[in-house]
Amino acid sequence: MNLAALIVTGDPALADGLLRLAAAADAHAEVAHGADEARPAWTWPALILVGADMAADVAAAGLQRRPGVVLVTGDGATAEAYRLAVEAGAQDVAALPDHEDWLVNAFAAACEPEGGWATTLCVVGSRGGAGASVLATALGLAAAGQGLRTLLLDADPFGGGIDLMLGLEEHEGVRWHDLAERRGRLNTAALRDTLPRTGDLSVLSWRRGEPAPVPDEGVRTLLDAAARGFDLVIADVPRYPGDVGRAALRSADVTFLLVPAEVRATVAADGLAAALRRDTADLRLIVQGPAPGGLTPDAVAHALELPSAGTFDRDRRLPAAMDEGALERACRRGPLTDFCAKILADLALQPYAYREAA
Repeated sequence: MNLAALIVTGDPALADGLLRLAAAADAHAEVAHGADEARPAWTWPALILVGADMAADVAAAGLQRRPGVVLVTGDGATAEAYRLAVEAGAQDVAALPDHEDWLVNAFAAACEPEGGWATTLCVVGSRGGAGASVLATALGLAAAGQGLRTLLLDADPFGGGIDLMLGLEEHEGVRWHDLAERRGRLNTAALRDTLPRTGDLSVLSWRRGEPAPVPDEGVRTLLDAAARGFDLVIADVPRYPGDVGRAALRSADVTFLLVPAEVRATVAADGLAAALRRDTADLRLIVQGPAPGGLTPDAVAHALELPSAGTFDRDRRLPAAMDEGALERACRRGPLTDFCAKILADLALQPYAYREAA
């Protein structure tokens, strides 16, 4: 495991307290009991925590000035603490126990490489049964198949669970219920490791039964971790989005409104599009055929005054595949698979490792 943080202190109580906070953030931290012991690893970790008891020792050792150094004191952020911080080359001062949450977040941030932010997509159907969940899942499978670390996020607590479509309902792992009481920064590596997944596609869904309410802070924490730890986040958002769906819409780079080529679905989409525009900046239309009455995709786009992201025909194999939890196998070929590849090509997404190297 890579060293995320180095703790420099001769105070056993302070060392134990900081190691406890590191464990809460799933961060690997080690203790150096003096400046000479810290010297060999001084430039490695993203975070250096210098106890106030070692500030003078660090200053006298002439260690290289570097970012990410924090002075930790138990006496409050006093003028003396800031004087010691300047001497030791620290950019911040953290006082215990007042700044424990800040330190947990700092440990979590130190675990993660500097990379780009994920692209976030939302998919909304203009009517029930339009196929938005299928489209969201197919997009996730296509992206994962291209090597993109992808999170499929179920924003509909009453949708039955998007994990069912992939046969992941029995897989152990985190669901929305487990994030209901979560506070502070989430470690992205830990999140990826604990979510149910198939290949590079991770899934966050709901447990069976009555869904637990997830407070705004829990939703924001999850979306922040997802943006830092994945290449692509795809949210399946219901027509009545609720708190989770609305938060996803507000974080979305693009929202796709899926409209079957039907008059009633188009009329419903008109009102829904007006509501969606209040929460999402870039709303695009996808039309699903065939059209029973001959309604063309161009006519739907004209009626809704939305830019078109394309059209595809419904695949008759998919309803049975969904019931069997075999959507992944069914999406290996077909019109929906081809369409998803086109959408991803238009977005020009890059894998996380490539973005990090760049």
